[in-house]
Amino acid sequence: MTTRAYHHGNLREELLERAERTVVEQGVAALSLRELAREVGVSHAAPRRHFPDRDALLDALAEQGFARLEARLRSALDPVPGDAGTGGFAARYLRAATAYVGFATEHPELLALMFRSKHRPGTPAVAAAADAAFAPLFALVAQGQDAGLLAVGAGDAVAVTLFSSLHGLASLLNAGVLDAQRTTELLEVVCATALRGAAPA
Repeated sequence: MTTRAYHHGNLREELLERAERTVVEQGVAALSLRELAREVGVSHAAPRRHFPDRDALLDALAEQGFARLEARLRSALDPVPGDAGTGGFAARYLRAATAYVGFATEHPELLALMFRSKHRPGTPAVAAAADAAFAPLFALVAQGQDAGLLAVGAGDAVAVTLFSSLHGLASLLNAGVLDAQRTTELLEVVCATALRGAAPA
């Protein structure tokens, strides 16, 4: 077993994969470096070659989650025919909204961990990954403002308002307050309403 601690070529990736599975199935409180080592079949000390402590593992999991969210948002915002003009902007926002709410409802435990790690002191890598993940949404809002489709608020007020509506919808879906089968319909209504509210006076 000790030999595998030094020759397990994909140990970091396997630890992250199993850590996410534990978080999803049992919650963050159940996560233990010792237990993960046992599951993977390496010595208790082996995980510490990659993650000095449990918080480091959680932060790496959060950083990886933000990278996955960024990839999803960027893919959703890839240009498609018809993206020009007011209708095109609304369509792009709906695609981004669908991508975010999809991620949030598919990975609620991971998303909660991501936000906790982002706001925990001493996690600059997680904060940077979060900034990168949400950059496509902020860029989209800036494009809407430049085109005169969205109001120009103080700082990032408009972007935060639009994001809050999406996060709120995802939270209600995750809590079972809203019917998940209505997600597409609800997204269309929430996005249309948010864009009307964010339009210039």
